[in-house]
Amino acid sequence: MLKKLTIVAFAAALAAAPLPVLAQSKKDSVVMGMTLEPPGLDPTNAAAAAIAEVTLYNIYETLTKINEDGSVSPLLAESWTASPDLKTYTFKLRKGVKFQNGEAFDSAAVKFSYERNAAANSTNKDKSLFQAFEKVDAPDADTIVLTLKYPEPNLPFLLGQASGSIVEPKSAPTNVTQPVGTGPYQLGAWVKGSSLTLNKWPDYRNASAIKLSKVTIRFIGDPAAQIAALLSGDVDAFPRVTTRGVAQFKNDPRFTVLVGGSKAKTIVAINEKKKPLDDVRVRRAILAAIDRKALIDGAVEGFGTPIGSFYTPGSLGYVDTTGINPYDPEKAKKLLTEAGVTTPLEISLKLPPPPYARQGGEILAAQLAKVGITAKIENVEWAQWLSQVFAPNGPHNYDLTIVSHVEPFDLVKLTEPDYYLGYNNEAFNALYKQIVSTPDEAGRAKLLGDAQKMLATDAVAGFLFQPQWPTVINKKLKGVWKEVPQFENDFSAWSWE
Repeated sequence: MLKKLTIVAFAAALAAAPLPVLAQSKKDSVVMGMTLEPPGLDPTNAAAAAIAEVTLYNIYETLTKINEDGSVSPLLAESWTASPDLKTYTFKLRKGVKFQNGEAFDSAAVKFSYERNAAANSTNKDKSLFQAFEKVDAPDADTIVLTLKYPEPNLPFLLGQASGSIVEPKSAPTNVTQPVGTGPYQLGAWVKGSSLTLNKWPDYRNASAIKLSKVTIRFIGDPAAQIAALLSGDVDAFPRVTTRGVAQFKNDPRFTVLVGGSKAKTIVAINEKKKPLDDVRVRRAILAAIDRKALIDGAVEGFGTPIGSFYTPGSLGYVDTTGINPYDPEKAKKLLTEAGVTTPLEISLKLPPPPYARQGGEILAAQLAKVGITAKIENVEWAQWLSQVFAPNGPHNYDLTIVSHVEPFDLVKLTEPDYYLGYNNEAFNALYKQIVSTPDEAGRAKLLGDAQKMLATDAVAGFLFQPQWPTVINKKLKGVWKEVPQFENDFSAWSWE
């Protein structure tokens, strides 16, 4: 009897114990939260940063890769060299790479991608960069030679952005909904308005190094819902989460909170093609009405550094221009009077979905009201904002809006005649050409300082702040970036401990 009981007890203990294989296994999937849903999945034909958050380095790859510290390393290019005048770059391509539809990656695909980006009908957000290529030569299958119209010291960085993604020619027309790249993940399912799934591509050239077999991305715009999803464990990571309630996660041992810097610029965009906003005195009045500190505290819980131009601290040649248009409500009233504006001046304020825009818009409207400007708020969805406000060819149907520009090197945008701000200053255009034509770093730094001062003096926009982006993750999840050199989520580096 004793022997029988012993056997039964041992069997029960064995059944209760976890099997060795299960004990050693790790999770190989993750659920991530995102504030905005991408309007499509082709980063070469639309400007929304949410596209890059899903696709860059995951589905699509670029010749170069931008790392967390802002440095650049090889990706689809194994190496590159630049001419002394920085006008010719030669890239040696990685061999044996295939697209997810089985087609070979080679110099012809790079040439196709870059020439497509530069075409007259291109909607690539960095179209001007690709149009600056004098020639795109493919002397052999493994070599690309880019000849530029002017020197571009930042070209390796710029080609690592989502707009430089290499696409497979035959699949390019359908990449918006059926993306094909050379990256480690393929689109699984996309439930519009809810979630998107990426599955590990088993034929990726380095598939064994990819730890996550599945990534589910949930689109959660409401700040309270973002916090609830993290606290409940419904999502494992939320890069660039709402700034509301971040403090509570710092005291919760289940989570790690990462607060990273960025090159982003949050601005009050002003449509200078609309009267009376074409008058610099009116634009200066708008800037003088803005209390940046109060707006940063109210819109993003203090997660921002004030800026006075379209440029951020830490960048080459940065100068502090916040003193050019300081907060001064009485000055704002005088400037409106000088411009012949009868108050109250009624203008529209279109706000896209991100909390910094919606919350910031309420604060901005209250500040403008104090100087005699009535801003009528209109909340719009992201797709509406892109088509009505930002689209390269118009209609630019807005007076004011709030948006964060996340691209690091985008001063060139202010030289484009159809850019949504409507700024058209030949003096600035000439200065920008001088900047990119100056090969030595010290000379460029000085000219960049001049450019920042010119944009501040011209009150091109209501320059608000450089965002700091908080990311909240499960403490056992590794590989998530703290710093934000650009909007991306490199899932190839993510894993569970």
